[in-house]
Amino acid sequence: MLKNILLITGLLFIMPLLSEAQQQWMVYFKDKQHKDFNPYSYFDKKAIERRVNTGLPIDDPSDWPVNTSYVSEISLMVNEVIIESRWLNSMAVDADDLQINTVRQLPYVLAVEWINPLQMQAASYEDYDTSVNENEAKILSGQLKTLGVDAWRKAGIDGKGMRIAILDVGFDRADHVPAFNQIRSEKRLIATRDFTKRGNNENVFYGNGHGTEVWSCIAGKLGDIQIGLATGAEFLLAKTEKSSEKFSEELYWLAAAEWADKNGADIINSSLGYTGKRYFNWQMDGKTSFVTRAANIAAGKGILVVNAAGNEGSDPWHYIGAPADADSVLSIGGTDPETGYHIGFSSYGPTTDKRMKPNVSAYGHVIAAAPAGLTSTQGTSFASPLVAGFAACAWQTNRSLSNMQLFKEIEESGSLYPYFDYAHGFGIPQAGHFLNKNQTPIAPTFRIIENGDSVNIVVNKDLVNKTATYGNTGYKSVKRNENEPGNSQEYLYYNIMNKSGVLDNYYVLDVTHSEVLTLFKNDFHNGETLNVHFAGYSISVKL
Repeated sequence: MLKNILLITGLLFIMPLLSEAQQQWMVYFKDKQHKDFNPYSYFDKKAIERRVNTGLPIDDPSDWPVNTSYVSEISLMVNEVIIESRWLNSMAVDADDLQINTVRQLPYVLAVEWINPLQMQAASYEDYDTSVNENEAKILSGQLKTLGVDAWRKAGIDGKGMRIAILDVGFDRADHVPAFNQIRSEKRLIATRDFTKRGNNENVFYGNGHGTEVWSCIAGKLGDIQIGLATGAEFLLAKTEKSSEKFSEELYWLAAAEWADKNGADIINSSLGYTGKRYFNWQMDGKTSFVTRAANIAAGKGILVVNAAGNEGSDPWHYIGAPADADSVLSIGGTDPETGYHIGFSSYGPTTDKRMKPNVSAYGHVIAAAPAGLTSTQGTSFASPLVAGFAACAWQTNRSLSNMQLFKEIEESGSLYPYFDYAHGFGIPQAGHFLNKNQTPIAPTFRIIENGDSVNIVVNKDLVNKTATYGNTGYKSVKRNENEPGNSQEYLYYNIMNKSGVLDNYYVLDVTHSEVLTLFKNDFHNGETLNVHFAGYSISVKL
């Protein structure tokens, strides 16, 4: 396992295979408590504003609290109450067979769902050498330049007015890390909550420093050194993981998402993923896991949910995990600063129901702020917050957008758009899409020439091994120079898409001469489409 790559795993079954003396259960209720519920006193004013702006009802049954009398009665009948969920109208409990059978018979209980209590693999976290060498300094510069930091600065956009919730393992000593001094001094850290403990425990600044690094990739700043884009945003920090835990961490994620909604989050960043020891690949269908269901509900509340695609691209699991599989989650893949394309560990799409994932990408190797100083670290855990910071800036430019409209705009801003594949999604989001609406269309950079039984891709000679511009801003891509991370050889991307819109194959090729590729028609099936992208220009051809 790579250092600082966050991988959370476990396995869920709907019904128990073995009789356990003590197990975890989700208890669902038939009705809810509405009496005396006042959304204007219950929700933060920004949560009300979000509902108004997105046309959502202010007083919705899914927001009504769980009936407190039900919770009180059942809490006396079980070993422990883990969480309560207003969205699912349920409570998660720890109980033995006899206890849960008694609970099941209560007249107000709709159903009981068993949660497998297998021990999970803990989050991986190791400190790096905190000295940043010349090469790493260029990574730090590149991780924001590829996302248009200069354009955002020039426009005065820094995420101001946006509220971002971070759901993570822990934020070790983040209350003293200098990268967040401005956020603390301006009182933009709105609320904190440790969901791994019962009660309203607000201390999240202990344990694992993964969340500290993630936060810095959204908004960190050390003097003039900017680490993330959204340095002007407000924040909510939620600790949802323990170093060794049962299934509860998905439940904590659900509870934290409801808390983030209540406290007015516009964006949730989650650099967490749940995969092999809890689920099978076929369950990555956007609707099965608790955490995916929770993420979809959060999106339904008008929140943009941004999640790491996962770090198992080179492992047997290979594919994205939950909740990155959710249709309404903006899932983020990782790119390599040295090459400019997919970094090996970044998990691949599609979902099991063949939806495109990841949606977009960002650096999977970054420089972040840790308790001991700047550190070099890897994982889609850090690509995700880079894009979350980008999303905050993008939303600041047009607050009339709904979360799902913004989701689509971020996809369309991708450096590869409209081309996509299951490694990069639509590529790296570009600031110019939001800041310059009167852009000059990209001139053709290549031709597709059909010649009898073959299809030839020929690029413009003046672009071979020369500077070209990707997408909608100055993301320059030049012949690879080992001393310039962030700049890469110009690549040609192409895929073969079947009649159902699913990619059968996709490729990335070096462009070292104008005659790039010859494909033979008899190698393809009728109705397939060849999609090609090079230097900001895309073509689709029916084969």
